[in-house]
Amino acid sequence: MASRGFLQTSSSSGDDLKLRNRLNESRSPYVRGHMNNPVAWQLWGPEAIELAKKSDRLIFISIGYAACHWCHVMERESFENQEVANILNSSFIPIKIDREERPDVDRIYMNFVQATTGSGGWPLNVFITPDLEPIFGGTYWPGPESTGAMAGHMGFVGILEKVRDLWQNQRQKCLESAKDVTQQLREFAQEGNISRKDGSDEDGLDLELLEEAYEHYAKKFDKQYGGFPRGAPKFPTPANLAFLLKLNQYPDAVRDVVGAEETENAKQMVLQTLNAMNNGGIHDHIGNGFARYSVTRDWSLPHFEKMLYDQGQLLPVYLDAYLTTKQPELLNAVQDIATYLTTPPLHASTGGFFSAEDADSLYRPNDKEKREGAFYVWTLKEFHEILGDRDAPILAKYYNVRDEGNVDPQHDAHDELINQNVLAVTTDAASLAKEFALSVNEVEKIIAHGKQKLLEHRNKERPRPALDDKIVVSWNGLAMGALARTAAALSFKHPEKSKSYLEAAEKAASFIKRELYDNTNHTLVRVYREGPGDTPGFADDYAFLISGLIDLYEATFNDSYLQWADDLQKSQIKLFWDSTNLGFFSTPEEQSDLIMRLKDGMDNAEPGTNGVSARNLDRLGALLEDEDYSKKARQTASAFEAEIMQHPFLFSSMMDVVVAGKLGVRHSVVTGQGERVEKWLHEFRSRPSGLGTVSRIGKGMGDWLKERNALVKSMDAEKEGVMVCEQGACRDDLDYSVGGLSI
Repeated sequence: MASRGFLQTSSSSGDDLKLRNRLNESRSPYVRGHMNNPVAWQLWGPEAIELAKKSDRLIFISIGYAACHWCHVMERESFENQEVANILNSSFIPIKIDREERPDVDRIYMNFVQATTGSGGWPLNVFITPDLEPIFGGTYWPGPESTGAMAGHMGFVGILEKVRDLWQNQRQKCLESAKDVTQQLREFAQEGNISRKDGSDEDGLDLELLEEAYEHYAKKFDKQYGGFPRGAPKFPTPANLAFLLKLNQYPDAVRDVVGAEETENAKQMVLQTLNAMNNGGIHDHIGNGFARYSVTRDWSLPHFEKMLYDQGQLLPVYLDAYLTTKQPELLNAVQDIATYLTTPPLHASTGGFFSAEDADSLYRPNDKEKREGAFYVWTLKEFHEILGDRDAPILAKYYNVRDEGNVDPQHDAHDELINQNVLAVTTDAASLAKEFALSVNEVEKIIAHGKQKLLEHRNKERPRPALDDKIVVSWNGLAMGALARTAAALSFKHPEKSKSYLEAAEKAASFIKRELYDNTNHTLVRVYREGPGDTPGFADDYAFLISGLIDLYEATFNDSYLQWADDLQKSQIKLFWDSTNLGFFSTPEEQSDLIMRLKDGMDNAEPGTNGVSARNLDRLGALLEDEDYSKKARQTASAFEAEIMQHPFLFSSMMDVVVAGKLGVRHSVVTGQGERVEKWLHEFRSRPSGLGTVSRIGKGMGDWLKERNALVKSMDAEKEGVMVCEQGACRDDLDYSVGGLSI
């Protein structure tokens, strides 16, 4: 009897296998989006792998995500094409994978493609043996339906035929090559495994590493447009911005090493970058949030997908920038991102945050073809129709809207943006007031009113981009922590907004605990969509959620969040800790569908898992007076010692741990009630983030913490005070200036 994944019939491979498309069995929006392709896609897992072994076929894996523009392009050009489908179905086991569900699989084969081609991206397409060893891969390849294929370059059909023929006619050579490549991959992917190899001693990580990292960014900084590097494309990479901004907040010992002028320059680089992004086309000026990256050097043209993980990381960077400068434009950006996170479509009504909005959409409901940016771009004619002849010229000037469009044709590969304009702020109200002979107040009202009319038109007339409504634990941890910190910082001056941000963060925490957490064994499931998924949580799910829960605890002083973070930290250590070479693996030991186990240390679009984990261990070590946690923070950094010393700028999220290892982490315990402690707490929360932690005990607060932390238990919970604890000793420091604390 045939497996439910295939039917028996003849094929050009010489076996009797005929596959059928099984993607309707998936809950991933990205994977399900391909369930009507003529390609007989299979699902990644033991059954498909066994099928490849029995049929002796190569596996073709195609990895992408729902908001990916070029993934959609390749689907239209290739995976909806019958010629492509015939080759894939008769000669390969084709498997479609959502990279956000299986980042472990994606990272292994992305390493292979980057090592063999020098670049990477999505869609990621790789041919692998039945033993999962890669032989050939790349990203987007033009298909039979492509209008932009370059002469002399092999298209997808040619690649399929060549790989098929190599496997059929030179199989042994392919297998030997795959084994050799896999061994090289293992050697290439030794991040986090070489520093403590053979029990070598720790050299220790010095504060000079922060100076080296700063110098790298100072050299790469784009002085004209902000951001790194000077060319294009430009990614925000919030972990790097957070590090540079924090150089000003670390204890004086860091400033002594890096230099006062240098730390000030680091701050200015971040502020210029954040303001350029805030004004640029990467920002959705009409409906909130930021796109994933800019195609252009000047931030004017984004790839239009909007990702949860970007919002969750950019929010605290903009918050710290605002708390540093008190610039109203930065506060507007903070509230813009927080609004995007806490309202539909990204905020789920049942709790939690959805993953992304697509880059592509229909321009009008009756259109047949989606195009990139259709939801976000405008013509000058539309401005006049929507805004009227008085206001249209003012907003057109404000947002750089031109009759001929403002997108360079060289960046419009599919002619989707002809005469279209991506909104970017290129002037200010004072300049417009002078040009149009109006008061600044009148211009500001016209802009605000015009933005509202554009938003109403967009929501009414344009189909919204598709929503990737997966709830991913790691990204929810980022968003939850960002909102909790923002709520705490704004609680005194903006109480209503603060309340809504905090409610959203707490709702997300409740959802994850209810739907994706096993309270018996303290483990996580990674994804929720139409119910919990099948994939257990990875190390980043634990790390980012723990971080978010600590932020949520410090915003609420609700012990249950700290207790949950403690339980999750113990689980992360049990499941992912490398007791031989130290640090955290990304995957648990028993993962059976991977050819290698990797560690995630470097920062990319998301912060490195080990950097976040080490910071969590330092924070929990201070909050709980747990020396084992603090020791593991040092060991986690030690696992990456060789790599950090060689390229410290690749490990921005690890710099907190370098500083903490030298200078410690200060834990402030607020006790009792009264105006003085409330003022202290207000000042504490009004400062940008630093190394310190804060807890509170008193009436209805701190019972669990007192049992977990012997030092806190010994304190008088009724007495108004702030006890500052370092290295096992505490002192009452209520009258000490907050500005003197390392917070």
